[in-house]
Amino acid sequence: MIKVEMLSTGDEVLYGQIVDTNAAWLADYLFEQGLPMSGRSTVGDNLEALVCALQRRSRECDVLIVNGGLGPTSDDLSAEAAARAAGVALVEDADWLETMARYFSSRGREMSPANRKQALIPQGSEVIDNPVGTACGFAMRLNGCLLCFTPGVPSEFKTMVKQQILPLLRRHFELPAPPLCLRLTTFGRGESELAQALDTLPRPPGVALGYRSAMPIIELKLTGPDAMRTQMMTLWQEVRRVAGDSLIFEGTDGLAARLAGLLAERELRLAVSEQFTGGLLCWQLGEGGVTLQAGEVLAPPSQPETLAQSAARAARFADQSQSDLALVVGARQEEHLNLVLHTPEGSQGLRISLNGRRYSQRDLQQVCAMMAQNMLRRWLERLPLEASHSWIQVESRFPA
Repeated sequence: MIKVEMLSTGDEVLYGQIVDTNAAWLADYLFEQGLPMSGRSTVGDNLEALVCALQRRSRECDVLIVNGGLGPTSDDLSAEAAARAAGVALVEDADWLETMARYFSSRGREMSPANRKQALIPQGSEVIDNPVGTACGFAMRLNGCLLCFTPGVPSEFKTMVKQQILPLLRRHFELPAPPLCLRLTTFGRGESELAQALDTLPRPPGVALGYRSAMPIIELKLTGPDAMRTQMMTLWQEVRRVAGDSLIFEGTDGLAARLAGLLAERELRLAVSEQFTGGLLCWQLGEGGVTLQAGEVLAPPSQPETLAQSAARAARFADQSQSDLALVVGARQEEHLNLVLHTPEGSQGLRISLNGRRYSQRDLQQVCAMMAQNMLRRWLERLPLEASHSWIQVESRFPA
């Protein structure tokens, strides 16, 4: 098994000022390629510490992916640290310098002299193309380890890993076959409740069932050798059966992407009105590719709104925006909130109870946005609007 590690750089990562989403993404991506990472580490913007980390980790693994520190500023130290660790000079790559000049010229901008630093790479290293940014990556050998240096910008990093680094690894190593990985996402049931039912299912040797909780959803993942596909698919049907009404989508695209497909299939126009969620629902739908006919974020009303009043407002909003569907998230009224979906057949709504003592405001907004999306999904899939949720209490319905 090839031993792959990641080294993240930068004070902002080391001190928790930003979340290292690149590390989480890479671990998941490589796992799906059959290359589970054996370790991750972080070092700040300190040249000597970075040199030491490169020398130490390169003695422990076959591949080290170094992320960050390739920008034009004084605290971008990765190329200099790599050259020092290898005992070679930094040299200017003329081809990459020309690539950067074309990048700025195509955008009507003049390249700053500071950007020349991004064309400096350790002598003898190989440029890794960056098709979406100005910082090239590079690959080099140190202590028998293949080191791949990448920029920290997530969009650039992910593109380079997929298009450049994975093919590079395939040229240098005989990679194992990717495992079969089946995923589904649930909403409305607790992790312990799901585990109680699922952990008793017999699993073939080498097949693992995992749980990932990320408020307000829980992802279930079944992983094993592709050679065991038949046995795994049989087990997967049992996992789906246990998930039952709480299953909201399969795969990795997300619920909003599922909604975008369903709306496009039926050529339906959607309008969204939000109060408590403050634009979160519109943003999530947009991220998934849903094109809204109309969207609005309203202040809470001066007087509490009944579920029937919310339903009437949804109907008016659909008519005013010339939409086929209107999804309404009402204002928080003490521990209650109205969710309404207006369709060509009329309005349907739920008044739910919010447990403010248990969840933060942000968590409750995530719950309500997800429940609104799930109501829409269930209607589009011709299911009853209300799902069975063990931890979400529905207090009343419209129509009653």
